[in-house]
Amino acid sequence: MINRNNLKAWLYLLPAIAFLAVFMVYPLVDVFIYSFEEGYNFASQTSFGTGAYNYLYVLHDPYFLQALKNTFILVIITVPLSTGLALLISLALNSIKKLKELFQTVYFLPYVTNTLAVGLVFMILFKKTAYSEGLINLLINSFGGHSVDFIEGPYWAKMFVLCFYTIWIVLPFKILILTSALASVNQDYYKAAKIDGTSKFRTFTRITLPMISPMLFYLIITGFIGAFKAYSDVVAIFGVDLNAAGMNTIVGYIYDMLYGNSGGYPSFASAAAIILFIIVLTITVINLLASKGDE
Repeated sequence: MINRNNLKAWLYLLPAIAFLAVFMVYPLVDVFIYSFEEGYNFASQTSFGTGAYNYLYVLHDPYFLQALKNTFILVIITVPLSTGLALLISLALNSIKKLKELFQTVYFLPYVTNTLAVGLVFMILFKKTAYSEGLINLLINSFGGHSVDFIEGPYWAKMFVLCFYTIWIVLPFKILILTSALASVNQDYYKAAKIDGTSKFRTFTRITLPMISPMLFYLIITGFIGAFKAYSDVVAIFGVDLNAAGMNTIVGYIYDMLYGNSGGYPSFASAAAIILFIIVLTITVINLLASKGDE
């Protein structure tokens, strides 16, 4: 009876296992093999040999190092800030009685808007042209500041726009998850804390945070993964030639190696993809171990 039940369970899982094997496991193994084939050619299916040259080339490529720097800055700034802001906004929304659903809808709207469209709006807001200073520069000028070219100007200005945009895009989803997590907390805990005269800060640290910590760690892990995969958002703001703008990301570098102006190098692209996989896997494992350590 037990064996029959196990067989039935495996049959239910078979379609999902087959899908994962064909579209995730096999491509990953294939990319890993390509990453060691030096000078691999798609057309002839041939290579010069096998070795670690692809990894050495990628790790010494200035474009990849710049993409690595941009991606890490994006991750380090946007993930903590977006998660913290989402938590503060969720706590505020949770305390509102009237028009709570309306505010939740307003905060969720950017999530259902096309990211490229939002990126173009950001570009128009921040871009300085010969005909217009841009809305943001007009605001800066009104306070006595000097105009800044956020799209084609200094590196810090471009990185500011990218981080601001990324936080704006990911914030609605995090607010949705955290408001749901806060709503699911048993209200009896808060009533007991109120009777005991517990301060709001202590209630937050001793009741709210522990109860929603699984959702917080989920958002942090998915936030790291999402930030490391950033590409289309950057294209929407800075255009397709990200290397010239100095704003490429690791995923953008992989795409350029395959299809961009410097395209036609699948071995280099595969090596960069494996490096990205190792980075994301390492950070995910560290986060999972940290979340288990807090339990």
